[in-house]
Amino acid sequence: MKPSIADITSMHDAPPDVVAAMDAVSEWFSVPAGWPVLHAGEPPEGVWFLVSGSLAAFRPGDRGRHQLLGYIRPGEPVGEMAMIAREPHTASVFAMRDSELLRLPPAAFDLLVHAHPAMMEQMARIMLTRARANGKTSPRADPKVYALISTSPTIDLNLRARTLQAALKRLGARAVIVTEEDERRISADGMNNAWFDALEAKHDAVFLVSPIADSRWFRTCLRQADRIWFFARADARPSLPLLPPEEPSPARQFRLVDVVLLHHGMDRKAATTNEWRLACEAARLFHWRGLEDEDAARLARIIARRSIGLVLSGGGARAYAHIGVVRALREAGLPFDVAGGTSMGAVVAACMAMGWSDDEIEARIRKAFVESNPLGDYVIPVVGLVRGRRVEDRLQENFGETLIEDLAIPFFAVSTDLVAGDIRVHRGGLLRKALRASISLPGILPPVVDGEHSLLVDGAVLKNFPVDVLKDMHRGPIIGVDVARRDGIDPEDFRDPPGFLGWVAAHGFQSAPPIASLLMRAATLAIDPWEGRSGADVLIAPEMADIDMRDWKRFDEVVAAGYEAAVAALQRPHGLFQAPSEDAIGDLAGTAPLEAAE
Repeated sequence: MKPSIADITSMHDAPPDVVAAMDAVSEWFSVPAGWPVLHAGEPPEGVWFLVSGSLAAFRPGDRGRHQLLGYIRPGEPVGEMAMIAREPHTASVFAMRDSELLRLPPAAFDLLVHAHPAMMEQMARIMLTRARANGKTSPRADPKVYALISTSPTIDLNLRARTLQAALKRLGARAVIVTEEDERRISADGMNNAWFDALEAKHDAVFLVSPIADSRWFRTCLRQADRIWFFARADARPSLPLLPPEEPSPARQFRLVDVVLLHHGMDRKAATTNEWRLACEAARLFHWRGLEDEDAARLARIIARRSIGLVLSGGGARAYAHIGVVRALREAGLPFDVAGGTSMGAVVAACMAMGWSDDEIEARIRKAFVESNPLGDYVIPVVGLVRGRRVEDRLQENFGETLIEDLAIPFFAVSTDLVAGDIRVHRGGLLRKALRASISLPGILPPVVDGEHSLLVDGAVLKNFPVDVLKDMHRGPIIGVDVARRDGIDPEDFRDPPGFLGWVAAHGFQSAPPIASLLMRAATLAIDPWEGRSGADVLIAPEMADIDMRDWKRFDEVVAAGYEAAVAALQRPHGLFQAPSEDAIGDLAGTAPLEAAE
């Protein structure tokens, strides 16, 4: 039987005559998982209402990639803004699982608006609600149904699911585990779209647990999931391809797939971490080293949308402030689940991602940049003022052969590709190479040649404060630390400047000449100095008016400035410690029998 508009949550308070009129002209559609509902750039074909199932909105990207914008749950409209504005859709919408929708065709929509002005009032309320929720955690913005897939029969996936369930409970979130045994007991007919919708409405997360197998339940898990998590052993090798190419899965199609790599004590690595990422066609990779450990807590925070991301700007010696910020935030009990940055900000973020303590970070940075001068190997300029060998030696000494994908937490660094004229986001590969590219100030350090067609320099040339990069890979709160100096250059340094030998005689080899500031300012002149600040949920901007990016010896006072700024920021309302609402706290389903939803 055709559903009624009255069944749509967002239309519950609509006048009965409006509902009756909409029911008379609405069209009923059943859309299989993976099928498009509408495409970006196409003219509107009416207003859709999701009755059951799940949709997701995507922004088309380069090379056929899609950027996830958010999920659309039962009761929400689709395409209403394009319809009212009579403009092409700005995003594409696909069914993430088998879904049912009601559509008001354009002609019917127009007639109803003229005949029932209250209908437009109702649509305005819906759009206003969405506008107010923009940028905040909402059901529209986050996945709720996870397919947990084991890649080996030796993985106790039920144990892992229960551990995540318990970790979520400690955060005040409810999770339910659904297994193949539940399917057999309830039957496939009972596990229809409405059943999954009801299960999702009662819980903050739904775990569909299955091994890789040629089974109906395995295929159901893939088709019903917002996101797929493959659990793999670090001491095993992936089979290629891990899944048959014809295996249907919208999440797989849009690369909403992650790998959770399990470590068993001092296990040997049978494959590189990146091999597992490629085998699973994964967008992200997480490590789980113990059982009920910090890794489990981190995964639970990610599921509960409570994970915290940290992004650090570039700024030369001013970036020492990041060290003080990290110390203050850690002392406040804030866990970091992803970190990254540009230039020296990337270096400090990498230290944290290595798992180093605050004291170790401070000691290593002090030794590398204060007690020695990594930019002191001056040379007659050909491609840079310095050879860059000292910098490479320091990076090798501290980071060795560490791969980004093997770090304790997800990490990224930003550099600029001069050939492509775009930023490069480093999320895998050799860590020291990514950092070398990210700090390669044009004219100071020689650029990094990457392959045949890439020339990488400092990320600050195009993106000094990459908050938007973090937003693309992280859906929780973001703490941003911006240490860039707004004026960036002192004209007094360029009045009657001395020659090179005169500068060395006056300042020694430990202080970079004014050309460093000149080149940096010239390279970043077109960048909005306030870029990224509005995107951070908590912004920390240490006050360092008299500190220049070349003041490498003023370590202690810059670190102190960062610490003080972070303490002050945490005293302002920010919501990072916000307790979950009572509505989000309840008894877990645990191992209690599931029942078919009415």
